[in-house]
Amino acid sequence: MRSAAVLLTWPACIKLGAGVGLQSAALRVPGEGGELKRGNNRGNRLETRRRSMETSQPHSAESMSQDLSELLKEATKEVHEQAENTPFMKNFQKGQVSLHEFKLVTASLYFIYSALEEEIERNKDNPVYAPVYFPAELHRKAALEKDLEYFYGSNWRAEIPCPEATQKYVERLHYVGKKHPELLVAHAYTRYLGDLSGGQVLKKIAQKALQLPSTGEGLAFFTFDGVSNATKFKQLYRSRMNALEMDHATKKSVLEEAKKAFLLNIQVFEALQKLVSQSQENGHAVQLKAELRTRNVNKSHENGPAAGKESERTSRMQADMLTTSPLVRWILALGFIATTVAVGLFAK
Repeated sequence: MRSAAVLLTWPACIKLGAGVGLQSAALRVPGEGGELKRGNNRGNRLETRRRSMETSQPHSAESMSQDLSELLKEATKEVHEQAENTPFMKNFQKGQVSLHEFKLVTASLYFIYSALEEEIERNKDNPVYAPVYFPAELHRKAALEKDLEYFYGSNWRAEIPCPEATQKYVERLHYVGKKHPELLVAHAYTRYLGDLSGGQVLKKIAQKALQLPSTGEGLAFFTFDGVSNATKFKQLYRSRMNALEMDHATKKSVLEEAKKAFLLNIQVFEALQKLVSQSQENGHAVQLKAELRTRNVNKSHENGPAAGKESERTSRMQADMLTTSPLVRWILALGFIATTVAVGLFAK
């Protein structure tokens, strides 16, 4: 499903006003058509992906004469498929997504889009980006704020998490916006055109799987009120992008940055998957503790009121001993030993 959107996919990632903007792992595999450390093996896999992409798509002078939109589509084909095939995205496309997972994704997307749109605003008059500046039609930060308030409440800014992988994405966006603004088009293409394509499919999946209101609460991210016809708008966007003045070296850099954007998305998905797994394990541990407490209560009831009271007294005595000072515990221990010895001598 080449058009599927990448659902990206926590402490705030950096000051929001100063440039936090990680896309909380928006619900989509970026593109049309930071990260939690997981050891050397994972790092090697990511490095292998990066190298394979660099060598699998030779950028000859002849190929650079093509339209930028076509070059981007072709250059990101392999990494786009990798993003779609992450466990997180595969489960999501099957409708196997929990409310907890969806909230985490939305939070990450908020950080990502906050950063992206901050840098877009910084460069809106720069000729390397200005032709594809469509804030009313595309910008997602305000929509994500509505969704987060719906899911987390009015105090959502203090509640949402920002994983390391998301922060890494945010930092890259700020770096590009400040140092290499010509590369912003790669990130905008990867995110926004994906949102307009596969994102609409994921919206329906999320609404059904999470039983969200038909009126659209919690799904503002997927709603583009400023775009009346997605197909025509994407055609306009591509034509503007193709008209950007770029030499061969700049085009090559844009293609490499688009691949990097996909890799950042993959890392966010992997981080989200890990967080969800840890959350499930912690929930299981809490459940076991609750079961153990229930078993102890039931056991006391089975043994009758007297046994229950005796167990309660014993628990209180144990708690009292735990809260006494070390000196008192030593005195009690020595007293117990002396009593034991005396009883032993008496028995002889």
